[in-house]
Amino acid sequence: MKLLTGNSNKPLSKNIAKYLKTKLVNSSIKKFSDGEIYIEINENIRGNSIFIIQSISSPANDNLMELLLCIDALKRSSAKNITAVIPYFGYARQDRKVVPRTSISAKLVSNLITKAGADRVVTVDLHAGQIQGFFDIPVDNLFATPIFARHAKKNIKSKNIICVAPDVGGTERARALGKILNVELAIVDKRRPKPGQSKVMNVIGNVKGKTCIIVDDIIDSGGTIVNAAKALKDRGAKEVYVYITHGVLSGEAVDKIKKSVIRKLVITDTIDNHDKIKNVKNIEVLPISALMGEAIKRISNSTSVSALFKYLS
Repeated sequence: MKLLTGNSNKPLSKNIAKYLKTKLVNSSIKKFSDGEIYIEINENIRGNSIFIIQSISSPANDNLMELLLCIDALKRSSAKNITAVIPYFGYARQDRKVVPRTSISAKLVSNLITKAGADRVVTVDLHAGQIQGFFDIPVDNLFATPIFARHAKKNIKSKNIICVAPDVGGTERARALGKILNVELAIVDKRRPKPGQSKVMNVIGNVKGKTCIIVDDIIDSGGTIVNAAKALKDRGAKEVYVYITHGVLSGEAVDKIKKSVIRKLVITDTIDNHDKIKNVKNIEVLPISALMGEAIKRISNSTSVSALFKYLS
């Protein structure tokens, strides 16, 4: 087993390598002056199982192309098998046609990864679980819920907690955390007048006097979460914590969070946000390297990945 990293999240790759007590493959990934990407593997990997670690985060198109070229380079270097470890699977929100004449981008990206030569995919908290079916190769979708549960038990002292889904689509995710914490569930009913904007219509469930934990997979512009937190406070919530796997944090998201009623936003390091949030007191990053490292070890040893979540709970 060997690990190769792309440029999207080198700190995470190094931490995974540290967990597995191994080194990253010596490689060169650079750009020519016209923007083309060049990949070179600088050591012998013939007959090895290779795990290429690369998030499809901003700049998404560059990072996706880098992933595809890395897979192709590994294939042409006679790797025994190639696992694409994609902590954040970009384009996952484009998983269906919402208007008549548009692409299903998540399906196309899945096809590209498979055609490039990947034998397996490992990712974390896919936006829609059915994306696993877009691939014709095995997909291991890991969950950050046990990591969030451990953090919440340790850091939230309130005895009157309720888990909140920021929309109907996130109910299953909020319910999963609520089950571990043994608390009730509330749902924010929202509408989207247009992409990137949301309007809270109602809160289903009693949040008055309670500590609310909002759970979601992605925070992008921040509007949905900030509006949901305000709606909960307006309805009498004592305080609001937010646990989200992927901190995309585009545009003015960080400023929105800083100025919001959110007591603490907790994200994982599937996306490298160090420079964006280094001076923000109400944003905390939890490491996901142990979860991903353990999954990689289990795949390499042909043991159960699903059993990992019983171990982490």
